[in-house]
Parts: sequence; C-alpha cells; structure tokens
Amino acid sequence: MTTQSSAAAHDLLITQVRPSRIRTAPTTGEPVDLRIRDGVVTEVGQLTPAAGEPVLAGEGRWVIPGLWDQHVHLTQWAQSLSRLDVSGTESAEAVCRIVADHLASHDNPGRSVVIGTGYRSAAWWDQPTVAQLDAVSGSRPVVLISGDCHNGWLNSAALDWLGLPARTQAMDELEWFGAYAAISRLPEAQSGLAGVERTAVAAAAGLGVVGIVDFEFGGSFRDWPGRFADGVDQLRVRASTYADDLDEVIAAGLRTGAPLDGSGLLTMGPLKIISDGSLNTRTAHCCEPYADVTGRYPRGKQNYLLDELSAMLGRATGADLECAVHAIGDAAVATALDAFAATGARGSIEHAQLMRDSDIARLARSGLRASVQPAHLIDDRDVAAKCWPDRGDRCFRFATMARAGVPLALGSDAPVARLDPWSAMAAAVHRSGDQRDGWYPQESLTVGQALAASTDGQDTVTVGSLADLALLDDDPYGWGESGPEAAGRLRAVRVAATVLAGRVTHRV
Repeated sequence: MTTQSSAAAHDLLITQVRPSRIRTAPTTGEPVDLRIRDGVVTEVGQLTPAAGEPVLAGEGRWVIPGLWDQHVHLTQWAQSLSRLDVSGTESAEAVCRIVADHLASHDNPGRSVVIGTGYRSAAWWDQPTVAQLDAVSGSRPVVLISGDCHNGWLNSAALDWLGLPARTQAMDELEWFGAYAAISRLPEAQSGLAGVERTAVAAAAGLGVVGIVDFEFGGSFRDWPGRFADGVDQLRVRASTYADDLDEVIAAGLRTGAPLDGSGLLTMGPLKIISDGSLNTRTAHCCEPYADVTGRYPRGKQNYLLDELSAMLGRATGADLECAVHAIGDAAVATALDAFAATGARGSIEHAQLMRDSDIARLARSGLRASVQPAHLIDDRDVAAKCWPDRGDRCFRFATMARAGVPLALGSDAPVARLDPWSAMAAAVHRSGDQRDGWYPQESLTVGQALAASTDGQDTVTVGSLADLALLDDDPYGWGESGPEAAGRLRAVRVAATVLAGRVTHRV
C-alpha cells in the first residue's frame, strides 16, 4: 500500500475509469479520465497528462464517491482491535473461562489491568455478577466492555482501582459511561494509543472511506487537531462534543462546520446526546415493556427527560451546533422528535432502531437525518426475538423510512460493529449475516440506496464533484440490486485506491 502525505488538496489525473452515478449502475461506455485541481474534479473525458502532472492509472476500474461512516467512536474502535475478545459467548460462565485462560497464559505479578470487549448478555440465562469475575481474576483488575458499549462488567479489584464503590452486578448507561471515561484517561488505556489510532485510520482508508463522524467520549474536537499535526490525516473528520464539554465549545465559538485546523478536512461536528440505552443491555426506552423483563426498568431507561433534552438541544441550537440524539427504543425516538420540534434544532436521530409509523412520518416532515447502523440488525436479530417478539417488524425500518423521504446516513457505531461500510451496506441490502433469509426483507435497501446513504450526499463523479473517490476492482452492481447475491458482491468488493481531496490515501 502507498499513500501521499499532508492533508492539503492535491492535483491529480486519474486515467481510464468508469464513473458511476450512485443510484444507478456504472456506465457501460468507454472509460474516461478525471482531472483534479484543488480537490475538485475539473475535467472528464479523454485527457492528455500535463507536464509533471501526477497520474493514477485507473485501468478500467469503477470509480464512486468516497464512502463515509457517519457514526464512529474512533478511539474505542482502535483500542478494541487489540483488547481481549470475549464476543460470541453464550453465558457469563463462558466469559469467565476466557478471562481465566487469558490470565493463566499472561502471568503478570503486577496490577496491570485486563480490558476485554464484545460480550452481549441480553440472551444469556445467567446475568454477569462481580463475584463470578472475582472468582477467576483475584487481585488483577479486569474490565469487560459489552458489545453494545452500554454496560461494563468489572471485578472488585477494578472497582477498587478506579475508586468506585463495591457492587454486585455490571453497571450500565450513564453510570457506566462515567466509569469508562475514567478508564480511558488512565495510562494503561493510553499506552500505544497513537499507533492503534493510526492503524485504524489507515485501515478505513483502505476500504474506500474518506470521512467519519467521530462520537468519541472525552473531547474528540480537542484530540483531532493533534492527530492531524502528527500525520493521521487520511480522512475527513467531523468531531463531536458531549454535554460535559458544551460550555467550552460554545465559548470557543465552534459551530458545526467550523474548521478545527488549517487542513480543510477537520471540522466541528454535532452535540451528541445519548437519550436512552440499547437493546442488548435492555435499556432502550420502549412504549411497551420488554417481553422478558419485569424488574426496575421493564420498558428500558430514558437517560434524559423531555425538558432536560430540550434544554440541551436549545443551548446547542442557539450556538449554531447541530444535534445528534441517540434514540433506539420507540419511546425514546418519540421523545427526541418532541425535543427537536420544541427547539427547532437541526441534525439527526442516531440509530432509530425501533419506530412507530406515526414517528416515521414525523421524522420525514422534520428534515432530520436518520443515522442508522445496518450491521446492528445482524447482532440484534435473535435478541429482538427474545426481548421484542411482538415488534420485530418495526425494527431497522430502512425501506419504510426511505419511501417516506427520510434522509438515511449509514454508519457502523464502531466498535459495536466493524468500521466497514461494505459490511454495513450488505446488511442493509440482505438483512442477514448467515444462511437464514433476510429478517423482514421488505425493509431491505437496494444497492443503489445503500451506496447513496454511504457517500455523504455525493451521488456522482463528474465535473464539480469533490475529489473524494474510491476506485473499485469490482462492479458493486454486478450481482443485482437486492438479495443475498447482491449483498455478497458488496462484501467482496476490493478497493484498489482511495483519493481524498485529490490525494491518494490508499493504493494497492
């Protein structure tokens, strides 16, 4: 792989490519050349290289607008690539066996923390307890992060290490987010971080990704200028804030879209608010109770009531910040829409996993985006059958939202799912990750719709297009617009080169 350095816009001639309009199949005509000046496509046709002009040989490949992941937690994603993997487990006992085996094979007399990630406990017969983890870990601090990142399972040594009170069960939602923020600031979590972030960004560019919206905790808008200065600049980044840092953002005048450095690639993003929980933690806030929960929160948890949510949206809107409101359960979506309507805030509903017909219509009228993560439906399919057996047909309603005119923006929510737009598009098209038929296939998107929702509004490559491009060895429409074959083609697409503002950030 080769790349060009520096975030500045470059000039480039790309020869012999087949431009595609995202919503229709690529042209079947003769390949053309693309001339790029100052980060924009300025000519399309049969062109002659100018003296000294850099040339990227397309060799008849397909070219599409570069891809975006509209929902990433970049630091958590980077860290997850090297953490203890406890995914795919079917019980708390199974996770404890993995932890015990890891500790036995990584003997360390010190108190260095073990951090694992990926367990999903919603369908387990035994819910995790501190005592179970203590029994296999002793005095070594162990922190396990759920696959949906909405709960954390710590042993007593880790609770003590963090100065947290003793407890008997895993923690969730706002309590867990506070603990995670403390963990992320510790030297053990920071060790080697710059290297894994660099690797994660390069890997994203290798998949044709040209931009992300980063919802990392702890001041994403403060972290990215330093990364760009260190050469981690292969993506456009919209860096968010949370309520904890809202005063600082407002005082600095950082409205959404404001540059955070001089590259032209790094800008201020939205205010992120996590208004409810998740399905796998059984905290997504629903209009009806979960089928298998009778405890303190039978309908999940609303982290912020309408008045609180409206106050935050109102402050952000007054400062010209867009708002990205996490809302997974149908009750949370309804509350979020109420808050947007009351304040006139702009932005997105993040996830929008479970929705009523009336709220899809409201969302369409509002002008807000639905920022959705199709790969989640693969993880949530069986859990929904257990927790929401009466409402599976209202989950991940991509086609219904598209028909209603709701703008869709696809993402991964990495590390909850891999930062891989091709996997996300495949899940949206077929709605299955195994040999089973698609889950409520009437809600599938076409290949064209999935691509259009992955390119940040760029639907063609022509004169005037932003020179953020992906060159593909494979025609993404080659096996049709829908069904398992089309999804399989999307997963198999190979990206030969990625271009950001005329700069080659990935080339095979």
